[in-house]
Amino acid sequence: MDYDCIVIGGGHAGIEASLAVSRLGLSTILITQNPDKIGALSCNPAIGGLSKGNLVREVDALGGEMAKLIDTTMIQYRVLNRSRGPAVQAPRAQADKQAYQAAARTVLEKQNNLTIFMDTVVDFIIENAPPTPHSSGKIAGVITQRGHHITASTVILAAGTFMEGKIFIGEYDAQEGRLGEEAALGLGASLRRKGFPVGRLKTGTPARIAGDSIDYSVMEKQDGEEMQPFSYNADAVTDRPSLPCWITYTCAKTHEIIRASIHRSPLYGGKITGTGARYCPSIEDKIVRFPHRERHHIFIEPEGLYTNEMYMNGASSSLPEDVQWDFIHSIRGMEEARIVRPAYAVEYDYLDPLDLYPSLESKRLPGFFVAGQTNGSSGYEEAAAQGLMAGINAVMKMQGREPLVLGRAEAYIGVLVDDLTTLGTKEPYRMFTSRAEHRLMLRHDTADTRLTPKGRETGLVDDCRWERFLKKTETLDAITELLAKRKISDNMTNANIPELAAYPAELVERALLDFKYAGYIEKEKRVAAKSAKMDAIKLDPAMDYTSVLGLSTEAKEKLISVKPLTVGQAARIPGVRQGDIALLMILARKG
Repeated sequence: MDYDCIVIGGGHAGIEASLAVSRLGLSTILITQNPDKIGALSCNPAIGGLSKGNLVREVDALGGEMAKLIDTTMIQYRVLNRSRGPAVQAPRAQADKQAYQAAARTVLEKQNNLTIFMDTVVDFIIENAPPTPHSSGKIAGVITQRGHHITASTVILAAGTFMEGKIFIGEYDAQEGRLGEEAALGLGASLRRKGFPVGRLKTGTPARIAGDSIDYSVMEKQDGEEMQPFSYNADAVTDRPSLPCWITYTCAKTHEIIRASIHRSPLYGGKITGTGARYCPSIEDKIVRFPHRERHHIFIEPEGLYTNEMYMNGASSSLPEDVQWDFIHSIRGMEEARIVRPAYAVEYDYLDPLDLYPSLESKRLPGFFVAGQTNGSSGYEEAAAQGLMAGINAVMKMQGREPLVLGRAEAYIGVLVDDLTTLGTKEPYRMFTSRAEHRLMLRHDTADTRLTPKGRETGLVDDCRWERFLKKTETLDAITELLAKRKISDNMTNANIPELAAYPAELVERALLDFKYAGYIEKEKRVAAKSAKMDAIKLDPAMDYTSVLGLSTEAKEKLISVKPLTVGQAARIPGVRQGDIALLMILARKG
C-alpha cells in the first residue's frame, strides 16, 4: 500500500479527516484540486452559530482542529440567543477568510504522516473480493485525473460541492464547484456506474460588495462581544481586532424587481434539478414563498482584515447579474454598491447517506467512508464533525477496533450522524437545536465533559490536553460541592457565596447552570437511558427482513433500505411501528 488512508477533498471535512488519521499514527494523503484553497470558507465568513457552535466545541473536545482555527482568525465574537435559555445559546465568530485558510494549510503541512497532493480523483481501485449481499469488493485506492494509481486500505470522500459541480448565474452556467474553480468531473459518474445511490443537491451564495461603496450610516450596527475561545485548550483570545457587522432590509422595490425577473432564475426556469436547502433559501425563494412579507433582513458581514469585500448574508441568489445589480441597489445603504463577485447557485452530486453505517462507512464498499456535503449535509461545522468521525472510524477499522458512534444524548454530532444515516436526506441537511431532543444535556459549555474522555480513548487527546481536562473537572467538582453545601437556590447569586470568587468565572457559571437545571437534566438522562438500552440491542445488518413474519410491509421496505445496526436505530426509522420493534427485539434476543 502507498498509504494507509486517502482523503479526497481539502474542505472542512477533509481537514479534520486527514488530521485525525495522521495524528493517530497512520500514513495519509490528502488529494485536493488546489492546495491554495484548503479550508476555504466558500459561503459565509463565519464559524459557529445556533447548534453549529456546539458542533465546533464537540469537534474540539474530541481532538479536532476547527475551534483552534477560528480562535486564531476571528474578527468578531458573539453568543447567540443570550435572551433565551442556555440549551439554545451558542457562540458564533466572524472569520478572516484568508487567515483561516492560511492557518488550516499550515496545520496540515506541519502534521507528521500527512502528505498534500494536487490532483483530481476520478475513480476507485476496488479489490474484487468474494461479493457479499452488501458488497462488491473492498476499497483499495484511487485513480486520478493525471493517471496516478494510489493505493490505500481506506478512502474518505469529502468532495463538498465539487463532485460534478455546476454553477448558475441566470442564463450562464459552467462546470465549477465554486465560481472560478473547475469542478471535479468523473468521480460522480464512476460512482453511478458502480451502483451507488447518487443524487443532486443545490446550494447558493450571495454577492460580495466593495465595502467602501456601502452607506453604513443608514444601517443598524452590530458590534461583537468580548472574544472568548471556542477551544477548550485556550484560556483567552488575544490580539484580535473586532469588526462590526451591519443590518439592513429589502423593501417593496426589491421584491418587485425580483418578481418581475423570476422567470430568468435557473431555479424556477428548470435548469437546476437539484434540491435546495429549505432552511437557507435564496432571496428569490423568500419572495416567492413569503409573498406577504414586506421586508427581509440582510446582514452585511466583513470578509476579513485583508479585504474591502463585504458579504450579503440573507441574499443568496442565482438571478442574472443585471437583476442582481438592480435589486441590490434597491436596498437601503446599497444604492451605490459596487459588486465585486456575483451571487450564484451551485448544483453537485451527493451520496444518499442511508447507504452508510453510523460509522460513516459505506454499506456496499468496505473501507470507503464519506463525510460532509457529499453526505447531503450543509455547513462548515457539520462537515468538520463528519470528517473527524470518518477519520477516527477509518483508523478504528484499520486497527480492528469498534467504531466510535456517538449517541443522540451524547453529542450534536450523534444527532447529525444518526439523522443522516437513519432518516437520510433529500435536501441539504442543516443542524438545528430543535433536532436534538436532549439539547439541555448538549450545551456548548459541556462538550468537553461529554466527549474529551472519548477523544482520549481514541488517542486524539494528548497528555497535556488530558491533564488540563482533569484539572478543570476537579475544579468543577469543588464548585459543585460548595454549591451543594450551601444549598443554593435558583434565585441566589454568586454574591451569596463569596468563596466562588476564587474560581474562574466561566466555571462558576457552568456549575450554577448545572445546579439550576439539575432536575430537568436528570429527567433527560432517564429518557436517554431508555433509548440507550434499545441502542445496546444489536441487529445483524445482513438480516433478511423479507422472511420475517409479522413485520409490516412498510417496515420491511424501510429496514431493508437502512439496515439498522441496533433496535434503537430501527425505532427511529419513520414507518417502523412499535409492534415491528417488539418483534425485532424478540429476534435480536434469539440471535
